[in-house]
Amino acid sequence: MFEQTFKNIDDILHKDSGCGSELDYVEQTSWVLFLKYLEDLEKDKETAALLSGKIYQMIIEPKFQWSTWAAPKLDDGKIDHNALIGDDLSDFVNIELFPYLKKFKLNAENANTIEYKIGEIFSELKNRIQSGYNLREVVNLIDQLRFRTHVEKHEMSHLYESKIKNMGNAGRNGGEYYTPRPLIKAIIKVVAPKIGETIYDGAVGSAGFLCEAFDYLRNSKNLSTKDVETLQKNTFYGKEKKSLAYIIGIMNMILHGIEAPNIIHTNTLAENLSDIQEKDRFDVVLANPPFGGKERAEVQQNFPIKTGETASLFLQHFIKILKAGGKAGIVIKNTFLSNTDNASVALRKELLSNCNLHTVLDLPGGTFTGAGVKTVVLFFEKGSATRKTWFYQLNLDRNLGKTNPLNERDLVDFIALQKTKAESENSWSVIIKDIDQSTLDLSSKNPNTPEEAPLRKPEEILAAMATLDKESAAVLKTVHSLIEN
Repeated sequence: MFEQTFKNIDDILHKDSGCGSELDYVEQTSWVLFLKYLEDLEKDKETAALLSGKIYQMIIEPKFQWSTWAAPKLDDGKIDHNALIGDDLSDFVNIELFPYLKKFKLNAENANTIEYKIGEIFSELKNRIQSGYNLREVVNLIDQLRFRTHVEKHEMSHLYESKIKNMGNAGRNGGEYYTPRPLIKAIIKVVAPKIGETIYDGAVGSAGFLCEAFDYLRNSKNLSTKDVETLQKNTFYGKEKKSLAYIIGIMNMILHGIEAPNIIHTNTLAENLSDIQEKDRFDVVLANPPFGGKERAEVQQNFPIKTGETASLFLQHFIKILKAGGKAGIVIKNTFLSNTDNASVALRKELLSNCNLHTVLDLPGGTFTGAGVKTVVLFFEKGSATRKTWFYQLNLDRNLGKTNPLNERDLVDFIALQKTKAESENSWSVIIKDIDQSTLDLSSKNPNTPEEAPLRKPEEILAAMATLDKESAAVLKTVHSLIEN
C-alpha cells in the first residue's frame, strides 16, 4: 500500500506546474510527510503520558495540528468534505502554517530538539505545490500512512530511501545525495563503531551513513534503556550545506527512528580548522564528500593546505575532527592517491604521518550512478603513522550502472579478507617506506593479477598465418582427392 501511495503522489506532483523534477517531488513529499509524522509522534507521546498519569503538552497549537487543517475527520473516519481545498488550502499553508512553523527555530531551547528541527525545516523550504486541489490530493494520500509501529516506520524508511535513490538516478545534482547502501554497509562493517562512540558525517547529504550506522548499532546487541537513549541523543552528528539535502537527511533519520537528529544546516568548510577543540572531536567519521567541487579562496584560508578541491578540504577537516584513536571510512576520488600537485602531496603526507591508513578499497567505475569518476575508500585510524597499507581492488564480472548496481554480495570477499589483510588475486600490501618519498604516490598496481599473454610480434603473426594457409591447402587437397575417387 505504501509503495502505491508514493507512486500516486508522484503522479499528482508531475501534473503540478510548481514541481518540475524528481528533486521537487522528494522535497514536497518530505514536508507533508514530516507533518503527518509529527501528528503521529504527538499522539504516541500523549498516550504514553496518560498511561503514566502525566499530561503531555502538545508542541503544535490546535489550529495548526494535522487533524485540524489537513485531515479533519467525520464520525465514520473519513476526511470531512468541508476540509480546506483549492486556494483556501494554499493560502492557509503559505500565509499561516509555514510562518507559524518557522518561528519554532527562534523559540527552541537548543538545536538538538524536535522544535528546532521543525523551525529549521520550514525556514529552508516553501510549498511548491501551486494547485490547492493537487495539495489536497497529496494530503489525503499521506493521511492514509501510519508511523505508529516499528514495522510501519521500517517500511516507510525503505520506501523513502528508494525515492532518494531515484532522485539520484534522475540526474541534475541529485546524485550527490546518494551513496550506494551496500557500499555504506561494507564501510561500517570495516570501521565497526560501538555504542558509546560518537559518529560524524560533515557532508551528510541524505544521511545514509548515519542511518545505516544507527541500524548497525541497533542490531549489534540487545539494547538497554541507556543504550537506546545514547543512540537517540548522543551518537550521530552531521553537517549539511544544501537546504534540500538537509531536509531529506533529517526526514531520513526520523523515518529510521531518530526523533531529533543532531544535524546542523551549515557549510562545514566555512569552519576554520584551527578553531576545532578537543570537545568538538568525534570517535568515528563516515563520509562521502562531494566530488569535483571547487571552493573559493576565502574558504581555502580556513585550511593549512590550500586547495580548491572540495574533497581535499573535507579530508583535512575529517583528520582534524577525529579524536586520537578515532576511526574513519571516507570515499574519495582515486586521483587522490597519485595527483602530483603540491596540495595533494602535502595532504598524503599529512594523512600518512598522523594516521594509520590501514586499508584502501579501490572501487570500479560506475559505482556511483551518473558520476563518471573512479573512487576509493580510505580506512584509517588517527594517532600513529602509516607503515603498511592493504589494498583491495574490487574486480567484478559485469559493468556497473543503473540496471546493474553494486550489491552486498559484491563486497563479501573484501569484508572477509580485510579482517586478516590477506593477499589474494585482488588484494596486496604496500610498505610505505618503499614508495617514492618525494611524492608519496599511493597508486599501487596489483602485483597479483594473473599475467596476460604478451602480444605477438608482426612477423610471428605472419608466420602463423602462413602455417595455417599451408594446413588449409593440405586439407582442401585431401578433400578434392576424396571427391575425385
